[in-house]
Amino acid sequence: MLTCCFQTTAALTQGLERIPDQLGYLVISEDGVLASAGELENDEHTAGVIMQMVRTACRFRLHGSAEPPFKRMSVMLEDFVYMVTISGQKVFVVKRQNNQREPVNV
Repeated sequence: MLTCCFQTTAALTQGLERIPDQLGYLVISEDGVLASAGELENDEHTAGVIMQMVRTACRFRLHGSAEPPFKRMSVMLEDFVYMVTISGQKVFVVKRQNNQREPVNV
């Protein structure tokens, strides 16, 4: 049984650990956190905040559209960025280092 669960978790997180500058990740469903690692490991608070943001953004549907109004969302902060992707019934969150440089004024 444990092998089955590990394979399912590995399938959910495949590729997330190879994202450049990633500091951690979450895989979330309506039932809660399915997988997590790095700085976001077991971070139920951040998962809850991100899910509330996703629910709020999903209220902005186009008339007659069954599709969610977005597939990706970025939450940019000074030092890092949360990259949020919706796929199927799951929300994938990657926390990355924000390497965006300030414009140079001359």
